Amino acid sequence: MKQTLLHEKYPLFVMELSREETPFGSVDEICAYFRERIEHHRCGHFIAIFDHYAHTCGLPEGDVAANILAAKNVIFCFGIALPSPQVLAVRPRSIGVAETSQGFVVTFMEAPMPIANAAMEDWAEGLRNPIQQPL
Repeated sequence: MKQTLLHEKYPLFVMELSREETPFGSVDEICAYFRERIEHHRCGHFIAIFDHYAHTCGLPEGDVAANILAAKNVIFCFGIALPSPQVLAVRPRSIGVAETSQGFVVTFMEAPMPIANAAMEDWAEGLRNPIQQPL
């Protein structure tokens, strides 16, 4: 997983997976995996899965890059504290899952809460096939 800045201001975590690197075969399977992780986290609250691809394709002016075959957002919240109204601007969280001809791209914006970043990174790494140990 790598960290990057989108448009020089959005700190993102990005993981690209080839089909051979993961046991998951579709965006829906990956979204279901994230939903399960969220629902089993003591602070996690699953909200929804948004089909960004269908939404954008359904708009008259919708424009989707040719290499994107599917794209959904898993929307959820950790919400351990609500110290000010401004915190609402960075909640809820979202993990993006896109399918391309090469495989899958998983993205999420860095959270201001270390526990959330650690959980999301761990969940993303869980998408990879286990490393095969030599016998």
